[in-house]
Amino acid sequence: MTKFTAAASHRFGSTRVFRAISNHHAESIRYHAITHIPSKSNPSKKPKSRLPSTAKFSNTPPMLKGIHPAISPELLKILAEMGHGDEIILADAHFPAHSVNPRVIRADGLGVGTLLDGILPLFELDSYADPLVMMQAVAGDQLDPAVEAQYMSVVKRHVPNAKSPTRIDRFAFYDRAKAAFAVVMTGETAKYGNLLLKKGVTPVG
Repeated sequence: MTKFTAAASHRFGSTRVFRAISNHHAESIRYHAITHIPSKSNPSKKPKSRLPSTAKFSNTPPMLKGIHPAISPELLKILAEMGHGDEIILADAHFPAHSVNPRVIRADGLGVGTLLDGILPLFELDSYADPLVMMQAVAGDQLDPAVEAQYMSVVKRHVPNAKSPTRIDRFAFYDRAKAAFAVVMTGETAKYGNLLLKKGVTPVG
């Protein structure tokens, strides 16, 4: 190797190393600027992150055709994983969902009727057993018939021949919830507003 070649190799090699170090340093500065890592001089101060928040996009429609905006990706996955005979609870806001079932999907702020409107175009109701189940009123309580009427008005839009929900005892309903595939915790505030859906055989073709 000539003196010129060696010198050039050394000079250009140094340039490449300097550029790599500079690029790494620039990326490090950019990352620290974005995340606002607290300085050692004041570690107790917790600065606000400038990383983009996803919260503001929570009400945007899903990027799939034909999917109701109330159906979250997590709920869509659950509905697809359920098989014939599996049950899912659309629980009202009073329901002890986390105490009875380990698989709870949060749908805070959404009513059961809204979720029914999103679920039923995707979900075949069972034809071999009662596909709709609600809780009976405890002795001394009274049911509000408007709750069931509102749910059934949505159900019949998608399943015109659907029958009214079967009513079962409160603790029998809890037992069904324990064995359910999942519980969806809604923002429904109607008393006795829980609704069980049993999945049927999805038509093919």
